[in-house]
Amino acid sequence: MKAIIHNSWQEVLEEEFTKEYYLHLREFLKQEYSEQTIYPDMYHIYSALELTPYEDVKVVILGQDPYHGPNQAHGLSFSVQPGVRTPPSLMNIYKELQADLGYSPVSHGFLESWAKQGVLLLNTVLTVRNGQAYSHRGQGWEQLTDAIIKKLNERDKPIVFILWGKPAQEKIKMIDTSKHIIIKSPHPSPLAAHRGFFGSKPFSKTNQALEQLGETPINWQLPDTVS
Repeated sequence: MKAIIHNSWQEVLEEEFTKEYYLHLREFLKQEYSEQTIYPDMYHIYSALELTPYEDVKVVILGQDPYHGPNQAHGLSFSVQPGVRTPPSLMNIYKELQADLGYSPVSHGFLESWAKQGVLLLNTVLTVRNGQAYSHRGQGWEQLTDAIIKKLNERDKPIVFILWGKPAQEKIKMIDTSKHIIIKSPHPSPLAAHRGFFGSKPFSKTNQALEQLGETPINWQLPDTVS
């Protein structure tokens, strides 16, 4: 259960992996994975970091904890594995993407192509028990993901932070808003999306910000099919 990330994140987070809270978290996860059904698969816990190296991050989309149903979570916030029904929050993200940029919703919920372009799809808690939302809160993940945000904040190159909902927006206190760009709105969940998520145009706003920074904009159009 030792954290091994096969890119620059390993060095960036090396100090965190030796801290007492992380050692506690590691022992907790060893026990949980041996006794319970935990998502995502242990080899996908750090997929967000694996797919989007530290120096390549252009955009951060912050989620909360992973989906807790079978075969859904694979380490990227809001994304589900190929062949799995698209969850309601992601359906609303697709609706806003269509309203904002005209891209028709695809038939899957696999967001890896965003991650490979520099969109860090980070949850604040990275594991969960089957059928038990928020069951791994308060075990140390929040400290690690706060450290990730702080490390990104330290970068000279500005980043666009997309913060949907109050828990994500609480992270603003760790972000230098004179350097980085914040795009915020209510959460895309069915409970909150009609309070201001719809019509917020996060995708076009993000690309406008990236272009002003001299960065290549994100191609938000997902492939029609994934394997």
